[in-house]
Amino acid sequence: MAGVMDSVNQRTQLVGQNRLELLLFRLNGSQLYGINVFKVREVLQCPNLTVMPKSSPVVRGVANIRGATIPILDLALATGARSLQQDIKNTFVIITEYNTKIQGFLVHSVERIVNMNWEEIHPPPKGTGRDHYLTAVTRVDNQLVEIIDVEKILAEVAPTSESISHGVVDQETQSKAVSLRVLTVDDSSVARKQVTRCLQTVGVEVVALNDGRQALDYLRKLVDEGKRPEEEFLMMISDIEMPEMDGYTLTAEIRSDPRMKDLHITLHTSLSGVFNQAMVKKVGADDFLAKFRPDDLAQRVVDRIKAAG
Repeated sequence: MAGVMDSVNQRTQLVGQNRLELLLFRLNGSQLYGINVFKVREVLQCPNLTVMPKSSPVVRGVANIRGATIPILDLALATGARSLQQDIKNTFVIITEYNTKIQGFLVHSVERIVNMNWEEIHPPPKGTGRDHYLTAVTRVDNQLVEIIDVEKILAEVAPTSESISHGVVDQETQSKAVSLRVLTVDDSSVARKQVTRCLQTVGVEVVALNDGRQALDYLRKLVDEGKRPEEEFLMMISDIEMPEMDGYTLTAEIRSDPRMKDLHITLHTSLSGVFNQAMVKKVGADDFLAKFRPDDLAQRVVDRIKAAG
């Protein structure tokens, strides 16, 4: 694996051009899976693991990596497949950062990094059902690549509180919220539900869409009907990583259209780091928020309600 991650830090120019790079890997068998390189900190051969009593069966143990104790999840077991072999010395760990938390995913082998366009990344085929762990699919060298809904896995292994703390939303704000709508865009079914429940607690009505392309088509239809998105919606809260069209490109498209450029946009993502702050300014978004912090998300909506009078 030497060198597979060496150039990750030079790849940021891809973002904002509706492009991404996928790190390809395998679990059991020949099926290829992919993970966005921007979620990956490093790839290493599986280190010694310490088993944690009473932890989820998906957590194979914890490892001390560069002075930090990191949980290592069996990605095959987490997605309902058979566990990777008991002798895991020959397996690999992909160290990732999601929602400001660090964890490792145990995989059988890591292949290579491929440069993709988000337009080549598609939602899971219809008929897949509700219980699958896919957030998207694509093809590389004529082979199907499945992109796992990591947020769903993490929500099952280590559920986070979705409740809003007392005092974040007052009665006056809730009474105003009832007449307002918020547009949310996210390809993860778990993330959509989390955001929807949070916003409904604030009191607003939620319109939830699955990806950037769908959202842009929806907004264009509104303006073609003579409606103004900034009057229809208090704000749009969009994920960044989405099939068909990412949140950066969605934002740039909205800002380039005089008919909808005034819509307030908050980018809400599990991607971490100051890089996102720079991209927010580059594409013209109003705000950036790391997933998933119910109080912070609710506060953003409360602030918008108060600013709207």
